[in-house]
Amino acid sequence: MDTEEQPRRVLGPLTTLIMLTLMVGVMVAMVIGVTWLVNNSTYWSAPEVSSSASNNETAPISQGQLVTAMPTGPAYTPTPDPPHALPPIRVKTEQYTVKAGDSLGVIAQRYGISLEQLIDENELANPNILEVGQVLTVPVPSPDIRGPGFKIIPDSELVFGPSSDYFDVRSFIERQGGYLSSYSEEVNKVSLSGTQIVERVAKDYSLNPRLLLAVLEYQSGWVTQHNPNSATLEEPIADLGERAKGLYIQLGWAANHLNQGYYLWRVNGTATWLLGDGSVVPIDSTINAGTAGVQQMFAPLYDTAGWNHAVTEGGLFATYSTLFGFPFNYAIEPLLAPDLQQPKMQLPFEEGLVWSFTGGGHGGWGSGSAWAALDFAPPGEALGCVQSDEWVVAIADGLILRAENGAVIQDLDGDGLEGTGWVVLYMHVETRDRVPAGTYLKAGERIGHPSCEGGVSSGTHVHVARRYNGEWIPTDQDIPFNLDDWISSGTGQAYDGYLTRYGQVVEAYAGRSEINAIQR
Repeated sequence: MDTEEQPRRVLGPLTTLIMLTLMVGVMVAMVIGVTWLVNNSTYWSAPEVSSSASNNETAPISQGQLVTAMPTGPAYTPTPDPPHALPPIRVKTEQYTVKAGDSLGVIAQRYGISLEQLIDENELANPNILEVGQVLTVPVPSPDIRGPGFKIIPDSELVFGPSSDYFDVRSFIERQGGYLSSYSEEVNKVSLSGTQIVERVAKDYSLNPRLLLAVLEYQSGWVTQHNPNSATLEEPIADLGERAKGLYIQLGWAANHLNQGYYLWRVNGTATWLLGDGSVVPIDSTINAGTAGVQQMFAPLYDTAGWNHAVTEGGLFATYSTLFGFPFNYAIEPLLAPDLQQPKMQLPFEEGLVWSFTGGGHGGWGSGSAWAALDFAPPGEALGCVQSDEWVVAIADGLILRAENGAVIQDLDGDGLEGTGWVVLYMHVETRDRVPAGTYLKAGERIGHPSCEGGVSSGTHVHVARRYNGEWIPTDQDIPFNLDDWISSGTGQAYDGYLTRYGQVVEAYAGRSEINAIQR
């Protein structure tokens, strides 16, 4: 190799001028480019929040795409989504006929008005007494200023999705050293630690445990404070009534309301939130489903000022960011592929037997989640919660992940994770003869006996529901149940619905009848 020094080139005046001109041009282009990015980026700057994320472990994601957001430092939140279809706000007074099981609170919430408005409009001397068939006048809601368009969390941070399985709840809680780390409570005669309660609520409701912890910290400081305010020791979320004390019930309430907002948004089910002070807030159509879930959960807990703080930069978003870092760094989009199809499934009972289709679409877990579940009752003359020797069977091939407290969870994609791919919930499965976790079942193989175990039930049956990437899949929307070619549909009322196959129709009915008899 020739190591002799090469002669240096010297730039002439003309060349120097050309180079300077090019450099100035590049700098101008960079300024223009940065200005365009600021004005057109998918992120916009928000006030700075400290970020001490202490548990950002995330294993490789097998479903969806991990979206990397802006660098750490100032907090950012994506710009608004395209406007979401929302139902029009009611502008006319309506009449409502009271049905069995109704309450004034439920009716008021359904129509987006305060309980006080409903009582005053109907001049009810005793609002605790309603009669079936009674006709109520439902006044027009009086909307206030539109809710904020600030996006708090991505959809994948509300559901128990692909990143949830990799979050070590126990280690995180122990590292924080707050009141939650030493808390325990008796749930259904079994002592559970604070960690176990968070894990159970997260998996049962299919809610992201990071979000539940952020809500708990925002409301009470239980996660990081060793001695939180004494007023929160029995009511860490809010004063929800004398019978709603303790972490399990309180966190379950929060999970149910987070789901309610999320799935109402998914089906264009509401245009307003009703706040704790009776204010009716029109929803900004450019938020996302995850943000809608948070807005709905906080709505009954706060007046207008408190709610606006909770759902904007300085509220839950800041608490979440302090605990875990920027929430949109966890985004997995889309959770549901546009061409998603249900895998092959069969009815949940053995061949040759006639069962009863007792429940059309209703909540997968609790009343707030999507109407993801169908109910089937075994043959027999006895009514109520009676022991049955009939068998619930697997509706598809898959691995049993959990079998406890009346619930059996089956993973259909075989990765052993509850937050990825298709997962099936079988509920009210009796402890006797129940399949143990870790068993791989083929479609049609036995899971256990139907019962009333694991929740509130008026009679022996099995409750079957589907999730995909942690999101409850409704029975009456774009991906209905297909069980041995029986296709589910709904009527707009929980528990009502039909199964249809080749022109034959079976109607849901809470009993035994020819109209709801179904055979494999």
